[in-house]
Amino acid sequence: MNRPSSTLSLPQLLLCGGAIVTLSMGIRHGFGLWLQPITQAQGWTRETFAFAIAIQNLAWGISGVFAGMLADKLGAFRVMVAGAVLYALGLVGMAYAPTPFLFTLSAGVLLGMAQAGTTYAVVYGVIGRNVAADKRSWAMGIAAAAGSFGQFLMVPTEGLLISQLGWQQALVVLGAAAMLIVPLAWGLREPNFGSGQPVRREQTIGEALKEAFKYPSFQLLMAGYFVCGFQVVFIGVHMPSYLRDKGLSPQVASYALALIGLFNVFGTYAAGSLGQRMQKKNILAFIYFARAVVISVFLLAPLSPTSVYIFAATMGVLWLSTVPPTNAALAQIFGIQHMSMLSGFVFLSHQVGSFMGVWLGGFLYDRNGNYDLVWYIAIALGVFAGLVNLPVKEAPIQRTRTAPQPA
Repeated sequence: MNRPSSTLSLPQLLLCGGAIVTLSMGIRHGFGLWLQPITQAQGWTRETFAFAIAIQNLAWGISGVFAGMLADKLGAFRVMVAGAVLYALGLVGMAYAPTPFLFTLSAGVLLGMAQAGTTYAVVYGVIGRNVAADKRSWAMGIAAAAGSFGQFLMVPTEGLLISQLGWQQALVVLGAAAMLIVPLAWGLREPNFGSGQPVRREQTIGEALKEAFKYPSFQLLMAGYFVCGFQVVFIGVHMPSYLRDKGLSPQVASYALALIGLFNVFGTYAAGSLGQRMQKKNILAFIYFARAVVISVFLLAPLSPTSVYIFAATMGVLWLSTVPPTNAALAQIFGIQHMSMLSGFVFLSHQVGSFMGVWLGGFLYDRNGNYDLVWYIAIALGVFAGLVNLPVKEAPIQRTRTAPQPA
């Protein structure tokens, strides 16, 4: 069950998968740059924008479960093509939505569904099926590093597009760029899908879900990923406005988000590589504890462009570094047959956290006039996540039913 099931070459897999994640994650990491231009142009509150992005994260999480199921059954290619089309439609809709409802429908629902089909759960399913277990965590680290590079590359590009073209035309250009995912997805077509050859399953979907949700380590990984979503989406969406409220220029926020992406290239690669030699739960616990410390120091230190850049670089090392060890632990515990689906469920927890982080940021800002309380919540949750990852058991689950080998 842990052997690759098809014949995609490793360079092809990493090149195409990495490029897709670079585009998909790179575009969405810059959405915070649109908060003030859109709310000022439309006369909306920050909570209106934040609610739409919160719905986006929730729709991403819910759709991710079904995208994972379809990718496990039909292959990643078809799911990614559909995701690319939805991405383009959502970005154009985001540009021209005249009401908060239509803005939420496009920026929230459509883009959330698009990201479900073009990001980690689907790409990691392909990696799990095509990369041997002894290289799987490393390969997942490469894919996650690509997403971080996308943030480093795309956030300054999006800031430049906004300044040169205006916020509406910038979104249209990004919609066209999202369609590049279609030819890249062609490189991830798997021979065992869509060829008429049945893919042998030792578990049904129902059996896999029942097994996972009864297993305490699965629940603990979900709890930790909830915190990851809360922290990174709150910071990614609200930090640009937080810094402008403190009197810093918009360029400081753009450079800070880019630095997060740049340094997370190294952080995610390191987390994936270390996952081949260390217990993944210990890597995860360290990341969450370290985030709590870094946020605390950032709030205590005098605010300046230099302190922002130091915070961004340090937080960047920890940003998406949770992704490779979390998904590699899932594959190690449960096997690869239903990996995209199980990854989708864990990611749903991440996105519920994202919903809470981005929405609470806007909600509490509108009521308190500042983000202080949300920063404190992010610190407390970091400590909580570090603690809940320590009891995770990473050994392959022992099944009582007859099977060729443990999952």
